[in-house]
Amino acid sequence: MTPNRQASPAARSRQAQAVDRIPWTTGSPRRRRPGYAPRPWVADLLLGLAGLGLGITLALVVSAESRGSLVAPGGLLLAGGRLAGFVGTYLILVMVVLIARLPWLERAVGQDRLVAWHRRLGPWALWLITAHVVLITLGYARLSHTGFLRQLWLFITTYPDLLAAMVGFGLLIMAGVTSIRIARRRMQYETWWVVHLYFYLALALAFAHQVVTGIAFLGHPLARAFWIVVWAATAGMVLLFRVLLPVLRNLRHQLRVVAVREEAPGVYSLTCTGRHLSDLAVSGGQFFQWRFLARGLWWHAHPYSLSALPQAPYLRVTVKGLGDQSRAVARLRPGTRVFVEGPYGAFTHHVRATERVVLIGAGVGITPLRALLEDLPGGVAVTVVIRASTAEEIAHRAEVAELVATRGGRFYEVLGPRHAVQLDVRTLRGMVPDLAQSDVYVCGPEGFNDLVIASCMRAGVPGDRIHVEVFSFS
Repeated sequence: MTPNRQASPAARSRQAQAVDRIPWTTGSPRRRRPGYAPRPWVADLLLGLAGLGLGITLALVVSAESRGSLVAPGGLLLAGGRLAGFVGTYLILVMVVLIARLPWLERAVGQDRLVAWHRRLGPWALWLITAHVVLITLGYARLSHTGFLRQLWLFITTYPDLLAAMVGFGLLIMAGVTSIRIARRRMQYETWWVVHLYFYLALALAFAHQVVTGIAFLGHPLARAFWIVVWAATAGMVLLFRVLLPVLRNLRHQLRVVAVREEAPGVYSLTCTGRHLSDLAVSGGQFFQWRFLARGLWWHAHPYSLSALPQAPYLRVTVKGLGDQSRAVARLRPGTRVFVEGPYGAFTHHVRATERVVLIGAGVGITPLRALLEDLPGGVAVTVVIRASTAEEIAHRAEVAELVATRGGRFYEVLGPRHAVQLDVRTLRGMVPDLAQSDVYVCGPEGFNDLVIASCMRAGVPGDRIHVEVFSFS
């Protein structure tokens, strides 16, 4: 797939010259819409609604049972299987809501925590659905005085709804296996993404199976209505926030690549131009899911943070050439269309609790910190600590230094081999004597983040004042 329209060489040259003149470090971007502050009560409200829904689900299943059904051959097995199936399905719906990209929930919690909760629920849901399949099959086998495998074969060959349900179960197993950490690390993002598209097909098959054959719905129209509303609401949230809203926003903003520049070895900044970018509500430190509409790149997206606040009509992101897509970014042609989803993330100044902020970064992790630095309110005391092997590896080094100097803050470059120079407790305290009284934002490779977080906690920084966000498959 190629861009629909390419600018002429003369136009591209004029655009590149305009990009060179963008005052990224003025500290006062042109008129723009500030990012929304998180509302923590939203997470509490949704948690309460989830608990209420689970209680109603349990009540529906239990109320559908009778003493006669329980004492019949296989009755207890069937009752346990139905309970496991409904609860497991409800947990899967909760998992879908967690990654439905609800903007209020994203801002209140952060996508990394939502993905972590999604993964934590996954094994429970999968085990409950597996228990449902096993217990229902055992129960019917006991009732009809046949074997387990024979009953399973009868389900597959004589019950069309159950055949579809078994296909859905197989798809759920496939999604679960590919979500195991060791499998996920060995998979390309594109493969993982395609596999998880089948997860939604599995849900559709499960819904049809439950509504048609669920004992809890026979003679209970209110129960059926409740379950349909729960499913419809979940599907509506996915369609609205993961499909419709991103499409409408991209039709409005019409982003295109205007320039690609190498900021450090293997690190590239992409400047995009678009329409109505002053209306784009985004905070420093947030990220978008970026999809470049070019050959080999258009069908998958990756999370990249903005490396500066929007300067209408320009938007800038900085990436490091690690994977196939990020390396291909360096070869993008001006005029390439860009599709974004977001902004996402709670790695913003809104979550700080003090008037002292310490920004600690390494590698391409400097990019969200650089945008966050620009977005901090006036009067906040700032210390920036950057870890790199050499000064040349620090992306946007001059911009960061200028922004820190404008604020009257402190800027430290910790340079040298990784094994020889580390940000331990002694080093951090030497640079930031008031570290324990500060909010600390950390962004870098996973091992770097773990080391810095551990050092900060040993230095007395409370855990709720250490802010880190990890990008994950979602």
